[in-house]
Amino acid sequence: MAIFHNRAELLMLEIQEERERARLMVFLAAGAGVFGMMAALTITALIACAAAAHLLTALIILAAVYLCGAVFFFIKFAQASKNWEMFRDTRDQLQKDREWLENKVT
Repeated sequence: MAIFHNRAELLMLEIQEERERARLMVFLAAGAGVFGMMAALTITALIACAAAAHLLTALIILAAVYLCGAVFFFIKFAQASKNWEMFRDTRDQLQKDREWLENKVT
């Protein structure tokens, strides 16, 4: 019973850690998105004003740069979410408990 109680406490602790990590990730992503968009709009306006004679060319180049940035961040986000292991410590401890029990039974 003590082992079960210990494992339940470990699980609850990891749930709290995962919730805080997810909250932080959302906050940081939102902040980066907002400030990134503000910077992109400002840079676009500056370049459009500076390249008024070749406005269409400047906008096409900027669109290509922004698209490359969006693809880069999407790929990084997909990699980070794929490698995110939830409750790793709890699963490891439960695996150890299972192996110990199997050795005791056999």
